[in-house]
Amino acid sequence: MRSTPRPATARLAVAVSALALAVAACGSASEPTGASAAPGQSGFTPPKIEALQSLGAGEGQVNLVHWAGYVEDGSNDPKVDWVTPFEQATGCQVNSKVAGTSDEMVNLMKTGEYDAVSASGDASLRLIAGGDVAPVNTALIPNYADVFEGLKNKTWNSVNGVAYGVPHGRGANLLMWRTDVVKPAPDSWSVVFDPASPYKGKITAYDSPIYIADAAVYLMATKPDLGIKNPYALDDTQFQAAVDLLKQQRQIIGEYWSDYTKEVQAFKSGDSVAGTTWQVIANVAQADKTPVEVTLPKEGATGWSDTWMVAADAKHPVCAYKWLDWIISPKANAQVAEYFGEAPSNARSCEMTADPKHCETFHATDEEYFSKVWYWTTPIAQCLDGRTDVKCKDYAEWTRAWTEIKG
Repeated sequence: MRSTPRPATARLAVAVSALALAVAACGSASEPTGASAAPGQSGFTPPKIEALQSLGAGEGQVNLVHWAGYVEDGSNDPKVDWVTPFEQATGCQVNSKVAGTSDEMVNLMKTGEYDAVSASGDASLRLIAGGDVAPVNTALIPNYADVFEGLKNKTWNSVNGVAYGVPHGRGANLLMWRTDVVKPAPDSWSVVFDPASPYKGKITAYDSPIYIADAAVYLMATKPDLGIKNPYALDDTQFQAAVDLLKQQRQIIGEYWSDYTKEVQAFKSGDSVAGTTWQVIANVAQADKTPVEVTLPKEGATGWSDTWMVAADAKHPVCAYKWLDWIISPKANAQVAEYFGEAPSNARSCEMTADPKHCETFHATDEEYFSKVWYWTTPIAQCLDGRTDVKCKDYAEWTRAWTEIKG
């Protein structure tokens, strides 16, 4: 059940696939989704499932569902291997499967064949509400103590203060531009939304319905009268404003991207000169001598935070817990963060990265920086900002609108 080798230097398949059904039961109290958010209060009662109370002997194996680049055993790159040391230390043989989308992760976890999953924010609450994952007993995970406080007990990894997993890492969706073309250096998303942009035809945007949230973040800052408090909680008026902005933007878009290699090439050739990106993409482009820079714009940005979760009916729960503790241990977490291109979740990992500037580059210790990041969350009809007098647009409606936006 080893995963098929795939490039793992970026988020090849992020957690924002078309969601067939939103979890109607999953609400959230009003709070920012950034790192400064208060403990998660998700506003629904999950199925009653008990967390593991103690650890006995390992079962000899563990079956994992994960994003490409999260479970490396040296088969993709002999120098990149944090799985073999885990197997040697615990006696738990790792069997892993790469999932291309969050939908695929959810479906795989429902089969009962997997013990743990690296769920992103658009899948985690669905797994909790569906009874597919169990609360985690963090007392059995020693390395949890060193996880950045800004990642603990958030709406995407806990319910009413009960942890349902351990944070793996995080990152922001940034603005990238070619420094030899776009002048002066932009500090606002206006460079990609201005219909009179001098860079018309060379603007790029992320190709996913979840990108509607990027427009909502921009509108939160530029049109406060809309009253948007959470970019994933949009009523009819707010949603239409975001859709209208994206339809307007469509006129200056050169291309949408979902494959990081294509965005790297587009910026290298000059076909794209400004647009949304990930830090790791900028690193790859810069290493290829493309003159680009990135910034977290003044309006804020969307982003992601992934969580390792344990199956409710895990056949190998002890080995699953051992894996959760291992993957957020200082050394392993440093390795995966560097290989994948993200900020580690363990504060001690910053001392162990091969690149001494890795944590600085990815703002790992900068909670003020991440307080401006709205982590991906599944939009549902029950407004995630706590409103109860209106309904919000769910992801199915986001998907239909995205198809209309692109034309």
